[in-house]
Amino acid sequence: MEMDNEMEAGGYQERKRLLFFGLPWTFTKYTVGEELITINSGLLKSEENDCYLYKVQDVKLTATLAERIFRLGTVVCYTGDTTHPQLLLEHIRHAKELKDFILKASEEARRKRRTLNTLDIGSEEMDEE
Repeated sequence: MEMDNEMEAGGYQERKRLLFFGLPWTFTKYTVGEELITINSGLLKSEENDCYLYKVQDVKLTATLAERIFRLGTVVCYTGDTTHPQLLLEHIRHAKELKDFILKASEEARRKRRTLNTLDIGSEEMDEE
């Protein structure tokens, strides 16, 4: 499998692509490392946004018909981050591989920080019985 992404030590680097033919003519770059997801965007006004991987709670892969035709996908990261509760990595190649990497890396980052996600599963209702 040919790799357009640049594999770094323990991470990935992808560019947002145009939906038309999947060409990398945008000024948005996604970098996913072992501890951070970084989004660099903009030409005249550049913006850098970081999110720690331990804050990623869930990951979803979506692909419209046009994205599937050009072998692209969008990875949606649901995070506990205040600035970006939904982090979108749009129109990227190897989206499934990147989604799987983020899932594993976020679990490992939570384990390293000893962070535990808890859910309220209705324990109050059981106490009433």
